Amino acid sequence: MEANKPYPPYSPVPCVFSYRASLDVPRILAQTVARLLPAHRTRIGTRRGRRSMGCFAQAVLLRFMRQRATVADLTRDNTISLSSAYRYLHEALDVLAAQAPDLPEVVAEAVRRGTERLLLGGTLIATDRVRDRNGRRDRWYSQKQRHHGGLVQVVTDADGRPLWGSPVEPGCTHDLTVACMHPLPLLYVAAGHGVSTLADKGGQLLERSTWGWNPYVNAERAFVEHSIAHLETRRRALHHVSLCPWAPRRWSP
Repeated sequence: MEANKPYPPYSPVPCVFSYRASLDVPRILAQTVARLLPAHRTRIGTRRGRRSMGCFAQAVLLRFMRQRATVADLTRDNTISLSSAYRYLHEALDVLAAQAPDLPEVVAEAVRRGTERLLLGGTLIATDRVRDRNGRRDRWYSQKQRHHGGLVQVVTDADGRPLWGSPVEPGCTHDLTVACMHPLPLLYVAAGHGVSTLADKGGQLLERSTWGWNPYVNAERAFVEHSIAHLETRRRALHHVSLCPWAPRRWSP
């Protein structure tokens, strides 16, 4: 700008402009979810022209899981209301999650393939502070991790590829308790068919004669720990969950 030329007057109205952006996930992921959404809309009775977003645009909302975008960002970028952004986002997440196999299917497939072993690990995902509605102790606070969170158990193959994730349990729950509630009954069945599972020792001390197992177990379980760390690091939405675990989800067409 020339030295003697005055600057343009300041305007209190913010200037909004559009720009192109890229997301470092395969495009086929959004296309796959976009192909699943029409069947879901038909199943719940959504009439044509009632939605403010197309199926592909709704599938792209899943960038929330990868980027540091907030729901307010999704609202602004798609010119929809905040309630619609939440509803469309969780609807896309539910449609995608419905494609994941249940643990009985995972175990049956492992037995059919003659898999050598499965790996079991757990992690605490941080969440906002929530209180019990009956005024009892805060079950979502983990004394071990010293923060609020939800405990999740993950089953992977021997290479650390995630195969199944458990429902979320309050952070005060012990890892072994969650394992007994969800994966262990079926993993015992798998062990009866020759598919063993390596899991954390759960704080138990091994006898002196079996101390040599520690390096072996830790080395083999490194794959499941790496897989969990990769999920929590790459999926930035898991860094801190702000949803209330007691809030019911009600979808409307």
